[in-house]
Amino acid sequence: MRRFAGTTPGVVAVVVVVSVVLCLLAGLACVNQMSGKSARRDVALERTEPLAFAAQRLYVALSAADATAATAFLSGGIEAPAVRGQYQQSLADAAAALSEATVGVSDERTRQIVARIVADLPVYAGLVESARTNHRQGFPVGSSYLREASEVMQTSLLPNAERLTADRFAAVRADQRAIAAMPMVSIVLVVLVLIACAVGSWILLQRTNRRANMGVVVAAGLAALALLWLITATGVASNVLDTGASGASNRFETLAKARISAQQARTDETLQLVTRGDIAAGEELYNKHATELRDRLGAVVGPDSVAAQELTKWTAGHRAQVEAYQAANYRAAVAQAIGTEPDSSATRFAALDRSLNDNIAEARRDLRDGLHAAGTALLLSPSGTLVLLVLAAAAVVVGVWPRLKEFL
Repeated sequence: MRRFAGTTPGVVAVVVVVSVVLCLLAGLACVNQMSGKSARRDVALERTEPLAFAAQRLYVALSAADATAATAFLSGGIEAPAVRGQYQQSLADAAAALSEATVGVSDERTRQIVARIVADLPVYAGLVESARTNHRQGFPVGSSYLREASEVMQTSLLPNAERLTADRFAAVRADQRAIAAMPMVSIVLVVLVLIACAVGSWILLQRTNRRANMGVVVAAGLAALALLWLITATGVASNVLDTGASGASNRFETLAKARISAQQARTDETLQLVTRGDIAAGEELYNKHATELRDRLGAVVGPDSVAAQELTKWTAGHRAQVEAYQAANYRAAVAQAIGTEPDSSATRFAALDRSLNDNIAEARRDLRDGLHAAGTALLLSPSGTLVLLVLAAAAVVVGVWPRLKEFL
């Protein structure tokens, strides 16, 4: 075998074997990596992104329930049926969103988060009902029950919901990075095929005095086309996903966090009035969350957007509420906080929340459209590159076989 490998037919045979093996290995790698990208795109569309959307809905629903419970308490006596219904709907939305956000998830961290939420949600609801019962009977202890319920919400339920939301959006970003990443193993193997074709051509020139072998040239052309397909398909998929700072996924996540900050600020706003005491601590929290909301809106939708304008109006309504409270006009402060007038804090916050929800829906559509477009860009790349590289292997055999027969 050593003597045969040193002869011209032996060298030509080695060129054929090495080139064919590299072509087939590169083809299999292309199928594996490009199919993996398509499968990851399907997972992102059907599972990861819907779970992230459900997780932010869970947080919003929990926070809305807390704010609505405080609103019902401030209304005095028996709360209006609409307020009661809104509170119950928020709890139902939270339960539904929790189920959607964790369906099929089995990792330990998520199980622990879900266990805490499932354990604390009935505790929170029970404390709210105790606060409601005592408040209807005129017992001051009702406000203590409500503060305790809000403490459970603020220190356990909402932080756990926020962790779940962060994990879900991290999974979306991971899927996007996997889809947009260049298939380096495939690219390296295809480059090796091109190198093998170049070296094989040089060996054939030295051994047979023929300037070019048509089969090897065709194989090199097919491998170059496969390489171009890999890079172009992945590049197009990366561009349509738009994973930069202004991309759809970043806007989606930032707007979801903005809505969370808005809900937190609204809860701070209503809870300030429950105890009828010093509101300095509540104001500090409100200003912190309102600042976070303003910064996040400025980063993704700009200061002139509808949401930013609604935030300005809501902030003005909140200042009117604080001024009334500091002037010892508690009735006016409560009316400003939960009233139905066009300039009340409740009305202006509702308009802000609708605007944020619309922006989230738009960003989500853009994200899903990008994932669909990425799938289209990658659609034929697994089978296409495999066919090209199998044809390249065949071209090497067909092109070099006549030269090999000359020595047999």
